[in-house]
Amino acid sequence: MSENLTLGQPAPLFTAPVIGGEYQEETTLSLADLQGETVVLVFYPKDNTPGCTTQGCEMRDDWSELSQQAKIFGVSIDSIKSHQKFIDKQELPYPLIADEDKAIVEAYGVWVEKSMYGKTFMGTERTTFIIDPEGNLKTILKKVQPKKHLSLLKEALES
Repeated sequence: MSENLTLGQPAPLFTAPVIGGEYQEETTLSLADLQGETVVLVFYPKDNTPGCTTQGCEMRDDWSELSQQAKIFGVSIDSIKSHQKFIDKQELPYPLIADEDKAIVEAYGVWVEKSMYGKTFMGTERTTFIIDPEGNLKTILKKVQPKKHLSLLKEALES
């Protein structure tokens, strides 16, 4: 649970399918393979939804700067096929991780009970984690609003 994740502790390791950016073919990515890099995991609810599209496109539009600061990955429970459609439709330059079995969202504590229009359901809480080159949690941006995400992310990467 992210409530139990604290700054400075090792980020939960994972291995999952990834597509997009430098991963033109579906590949399996392990967080351990990125040791020595600053890594950003941007957890978002669903491909091609209004908020996620806003958030994704803002990162796309500032990609030349962001890509110099960290290895950035979007993470959702959508499939690789869904991710590829999202990447193609929105011309996203960064890779998306498919967490269909919900192992990563659960390890990071972002698979939570949500409510909309009086109904409760389980879903991904929009949260961003910055992991330092040693593999420890440097920053956690919780419940980020899509339009505010980019400025918060840039500020956190610069600190």
